[in-house]
Amino acid sequence: MSVVQSELDPLAREFYCHTLRVLEGAKLPTLIGGAYAFARYTGIGRHTKDIDVFVREQHFQPTLTALKQAGFKTETTFPHWLGKAYHGEFFVDLIFSSGNGLARVDDDWFSNAVNERIFDVPVKLVPPEEMIWSKAFIQERERFDGADIAHLLRARGESLDWQRVMRRFGADWRVLLAHLVLFGYIYPSERERIPGWVMHDLLRRLDDSMSAPPPAERVCQGTVLSRQQYLFDIERLGYRDVRTLSENPMTDAEIATWTEGIREDGSE
Repeated sequence: MSVVQSELDPLAREFYCHTLRVLEGAKLPTLIGGAYAFARYTGIGRHTKDIDVFVREQHFQPTLTALKQAGFKTETTFPHWLGKAYHGEFFVDLIFSSGNGLARVDDDWFSNAVNERIFDVPVKLVPPEEMIWSKAFIQERERFDGADIAHLLRARGESLDWQRVMRRFGADWRVLLAHLVLFGYIYPSERERIPGWVMHDLLRRLDDSMSAPPPAERVCQGTVLSRQQYLFDIERLGYRDVRTLSENPMTDAEIATWTEGIREDGSE
């Protein structure tokens, strides 16, 4: 039994058991993330009133419907990535992408998932590689997931599929490098958990970029890290929001809805 399971109060345990049984009965492909997956990978338990469930986009509405039919109050909170299902004081976060639109759930999340049992229900956990990828961009004023990434790297660094991690970050490799540099600072005696070739590759890219001319357009990429903290740069300093470029996965409407949600979340 995981740390999270062993420390739950009876009401929370009842909620989680009910949710997992509903998901199992719906026979839709789902992954469990959040506190459960984090505890499984790091041994760090957390008391939460929610469970994070990840699905492919095509299974988002069917899963939300299955929860609604089971008595949950449901909503599509942000149509580009997140819905919620409430059951009393507890709730399910149903996720198929990320707030910045980058970490979209695809087949690789499922083909690399980790088999587990929670309350004797067979489940699949979000792979640690995808957990690191999605958490790396959460750098809001009220929430920064850097410590989670450091703990995941300390616990799983030597067994990660680093080729897949590098592919996941792609052109956003600087974000990965920043977290790896911080890891070396946080755990100086554990630096070897990060393969040398990963650091050398990323540092070579950084070195190459030093001699490359800067982009002609003044673009701010901070908005993929925080929907709030770089609005000043966009609205007052004239930088172009990187999310409005053609290669970015978010539409203008999605950007507007995600930004408007700052007020609703109380994080302004």
